[in-house]
Amino acid sequence: MRYISTRGEAPALGFEDVLLTGLASDGGLYVPESLPHFSLEEIRSWRGLSYSELAFNVMHPFVDDAIPADDFRKMLDDTYSVFSHQSVAPLVQLDANEWVMELFRGPTLAFKDFALQLLGRLLDYVLEKRKQHVVIMGATSGDTGSAAIEGCRRCEHVDIFILHPHERVSEVQRRQMTTVKGDNIHNIAVRGNFDDCQRMVKESFGNQGFLAGKTQLAAVNSINWARIMAQIVYYFQASLALGGPDRSMAFSVPTGNFGDIFAGYLAKKMGLPISQLVIATNRNDILHRFMSGNKYEQHQLEHTLSPSMDIMVSSNFERLLFDLHGRDGQAVKTLLENASKGPVSIEDYRWKHARKLFDSDAVDDKGTCETIREIYEQNEYLLDPHTAIGVRAARNCRRDSSVPMITLGTAHPAKFPDAIAESGLTVKPQLPAHMADLFERDENYTVLDNNIAGVQEFIAKHWKNA
Repeated sequence: MRYISTRGEAPALGFEDVLLTGLASDGGLYVPESLPHFSLEEIRSWRGLSYSELAFNVMHPFVDDAIPADDFRKMLDDTYSVFSHQSVAPLVQLDANEWVMELFRGPTLAFKDFALQLLGRLLDYVLEKRKQHVVIMGATSGDTGSAAIEGCRRCEHVDIFILHPHERVSEVQRRQMTTVKGDNIHNIAVRGNFDDCQRMVKESFGNQGFLAGKTQLAAVNSINWARIMAQIVYYFQASLALGGPDRSMAFSVPTGNFGDIFAGYLAKKMGLPISQLVIATNRNDILHRFMSGNKYEQHQLEHTLSPSMDIMVSSNFERLLFDLHGRDGQAVKTLLENASKGPVSIEDYRWKHARKLFDSDAVDDKGTCETIREIYEQNEYLLDPHTAIGVRAARNCRRDSSVPMITLGTAHPAKFPDAIAESGLTVKPQLPAHMADLFERDENYTVLDNNIAGVQEFIAKHWKNA
């Protein structure tokens, strides 16, 4: 399996190098040169498998011979054994043919654990084999940071630097990152928004001179292909649990950076019958505006009750654009260069092709709170604000009520008590036992100005072998 850049100018790489490289040297994102494809008969034969067994079948073609099969199986068994539910990603029914898939049963209570618990083990394996040390640099709008730190904190060959927007993540999200102890863990609160943090990460990957050639950066954001690869699995899991592949499924995905829903798009291309993918966004609705009106235009970023989706530059959308343009890297590069200067559209036939699968909706804070309250009153089931947006979008965009609609439940409601309170409910979501003392733990983080030179100087001074 080889991987190519969405901008067409970087060299093709194998899995190990893609894992460690993150962003391609031409500024693009890596995607597989070709996708594996599974027949309905093969997918049908996976019914009854454990989550880790299913994950092996779906992901092994992407890893290929980079990791021996037995080693990869053990890695997957270890990864998903730390989840709190036996099925790893349980389904909860809300209404007739309407479901939430709980992706928050991992150690940091967010869907990011599915990929980042695995990514830490992959990095440890490859770096030990290579006797190499790397610096992880990542940006988080809330959940990636804690999942990355939890997944990688025991890795002997990494230092972790996570940037988050100062005072723009929930208190639980911040404390999950800043209370983890370790000489290799560094939390940086940037006086800016998530897009500022993400831009610093991308620019740093493009020019790593501040590390003076002593080490290299590795990515934990969804620019890293391994993140996307791991997220494909739970689409197969949900389908098989509800009668797939002998019936089609629809999914609604709360998304800001487009990675989680892109994994669903890949699952369909790999043979899983999916009839609809709903892009669910908040007021930061650049993806909705594109999918509903073929206009990609950045607006001012707004702070909302669903902070993990307070994103205006959706990195993984580039991967979809690459496919929509017939895998023409130069066309993608030109389009994104133009998008940095003003609004852009794509050819009408390309946009209409995307609309065959994708629908979208944008839900404001008022609609988010209404949905949290409505679902609780109907089912005594508490949604976090991101999942609430997914449920609302699913109901607004659903094409066919006979097709199961599955909303990806992306985070535990206890991470967002302010949103629950804002919805008018008096119920207070409780943190699980392993986090019961979270507010008593000491925090450790550094607040820095929104300045890339200052951030890079901090990293250069504080990584282990600096």
